[in-house]
Amino acid sequence: MDSDDEMPMLSAATLAALQEFKNEEKERNEKFASLYQNAEEAFEKRSKLSIDDFKEDWQLSQFWYSDETASILLDALLEGATEDTVICIASAPSVYAIINKRDRSKLPTKKIYLFEYDKRFELLSGEEYFGFYDFNEPEKFRNDLIGKIDRLLIDPPFLESECQKKSSETAKLLLKKNSSARIITCTGERMKDNVLKNYAEEGVKVTDFYPEHKNGLSNEFRCYANFDCKQWKKID
Repeated sequence: MDSDDEMPMLSAATLAALQEFKNEEKERNEKFASLYQNAEEAFEKRSKLSIDDFKEDWQLSQFWYSDETASILLDALLEGATEDTVICIASAPSVYAIINKRDRSKLPTKKIYLFEYDKRFELLSGEEYFGFYDFNEPEKFRNDLIGKIDRLLIDPPFLESECQKKSSETAKLLLKKNSSARIITCTGERMKDNVLKNYAEEGVKVTDFYPEHKNGLSNEFRCYANFDCKQWKKID
């Protein structure tokens, strides 16, 4: 047999790395299966989950924020909140996951909802606080929250104008119709014109906070909001 027809041989190091990856994937799947099957223990186990337990799916444009960035965004949502404040985090599960690093008894509100396309993340929030959300259908989501949200973080998953526009349509439906409603959206710097146009009525501007991701991204990200807080100032 010619050498050109021989199967390539993997090095010992490559084989070891591959086996390690398979073991981690198996462990992760078993952990999720256990959570799904044991509802009575779900809350206790859920509180131990971190965003690192969820593998990024690049096809869904999943890129987790660094823990520091996620903490800053969560703090901005919680600043000045009361027990009656209703918060929604849409398409940013790494921010919701930071709740598990906090003392839940000290959170100012329990009404923190997670909207996500990836249903794995119901494990983070629990069924009561989870809503399936597909930006392609901006008006289709749990209707008990329409016009009820005081503070919203929404991160369009794709850096293209149609995704940005549809996400903003969802945001406008969720937010309370009053001047005190807070909105944050983090997306690529090149989406600036789209963001400012889509949220002109809400008074959203560029802030001086630069979100960072765990694994780095080539696209420069910016944080846009309609309010100042301890974490940032509007600059445009």
